[in-house]
Amino acid sequence: MKPLNKQTAPKSIAPEKIIQFGEGNFLRAFADWIVWNMNMKTNFNASVVVVQPIEKGMVDWLNGQDCLYHVNLQGRLEGKPVDTLDRIDVISRALNPYSQNAAFMALAEQPEIRFVISNTTEAGIHFDPTCKLSDAPASSYPGKLTQLLYRRFKAFNGDAKKGLIIMPCELIFLNGHHLKTCIMQYIELWKDDLGRDYERFKNWFTRYNYVCTTLVDRIVPGFPRKDINKLQKRAGYVDNLMVQAEAFHLWVIEKPSNLSIRALRKEFPADRAGLHGIITENEAPYHERKVTLLNGPHTVLSPVAYLSGINIVRDALHDPIVGKYIKKVQFDELMQTLNLPMAELERFGADVLERFDNPYVDHQVTSIMLNSFPKFETRDLPGLKIYLERKGVLPQGLVLGLAAIITYYKGGTRADGAPIQPNDSPEIVQLLKELWATGDTRKVAEGVLGATDIIWKESGMDLNTIPGLTDRVTDFLNQIQSKGMKETVKGIL
Repeated sequence: MKPLNKQTAPKSIAPEKIIQFGEGNFLRAFADWIVWNMNMKTNFNASVVVVQPIEKGMVDWLNGQDCLYHVNLQGRLEGKPVDTLDRIDVISRALNPYSQNAAFMALAEQPEIRFVISNTTEAGIHFDPTCKLSDAPASSYPGKLTQLLYRRFKAFNGDAKKGLIIMPCELIFLNGHHLKTCIMQYIELWKDDLGRDYERFKNWFTRYNYVCTTLVDRIVPGFPRKDINKLQKRAGYVDNLMVQAEAFHLWVIEKPSNLSIRALRKEFPADRAGLHGIITENEAPYHERKVTLLNGPHTVLSPVAYLSGINIVRDALHDPIVGKYIKKVQFDELMQTLNLPMAELERFGADVLERFDNPYVDHQVTSIMLNSFPKFETRDLPGLKIYLERKGVLPQGLVLGLAAIITYYKGGTRADGAPIQPNDSPEIVQLLKELWATGDTRKVAEGVLGATDIIWKESGMDLNTIPGLTDRVTDFLNQIQSKGMKETVKGIL
């Protein structure tokens, strides 16, 4: 088979209109796939410049294939099987701002740049007060973006028509609001460096740049290891960046206050391309439903399934014990914390289970477990607290899921010898290592639940203050250690 590059495969050329912070599987199978569809079906005519948000990443791999790759969509839509394989060619080039800072900053001076898209994980949108305007580049994603915006402001002398439409895809509620707040914090932090430009730059950013809050939804297992030989033969190319994803997709974009729905739809024509893109006044109801009923179960089923000897989400759903656990968490616990009509929630929940049961994609539970603690804080902790408030008791499935995460972060090996490799910030991994070294599950529970400065940063809440939680987590930790995960799950069903 031929190697995949622009010498062996056709590649379209279009103006660079989009800067994309993030080169991972999700953005390539979701945002770039959507851009490709808009190019094919409308006059959008855009290409994407990918910027690696951290120092070590995949831009060299991307450039090695001239930024060409395939997306394999598999699943069911409206009861019909879907199995497509498309070559995506919308990424023009990929940059590492740590080694190519001049080229990165020069993007600000390209007049046709109009959009910024990002997915830097839940931890990516944060304010780091150590960042400086003179850094090359700033360490945080919002810092890099503020540097780029200031360069654009200077290059075009505050031209009102050169502002950017910014659409973060990080899975945190009000992601656009958080990102805009971080940018404003950097403008204030760098006030002295901005000098006489401070007021004008601040005004230009707030009036002529448009930061949208968004919700993205597509399960992306990533590189199709199991099917790669068959898929490469089908494509006719050696593609080391192929991405496998479910057929379902949804992009909800809340219009910013300074831009109309009509104007945003005109500039970003997802609906005209026949895509499931919703531009709305309020993203919140869509976000709450999706994060609670899809991502919430995902986050806790993954450690429970893996520690039960199950590797694939679909297999977890069909397991007679873990499958009941998943449905308990979704229908009996998390669904009870939402305020939408129950019939609507039950339909959505059933659709989610159908997506979990995708017969085409082997979605590894370990691929969901990156940064499990931040995910639990944003996806499951709110439901845990609301359930306790409404019912007067703790939701046993969610508490067991938290204990499973804590157990997974102990590391080591599974009963069958499979490795247990937690993947989170070094501070969190080190904290769990130290706590488990005590050999005291009570200390482990208290230490994790009380780690407001390391784990529960967003809420800042000491979870030991939640009535009964410390005792219940300790009890679950002891049960998991003594009789294993599946037997512990049986006890709450």
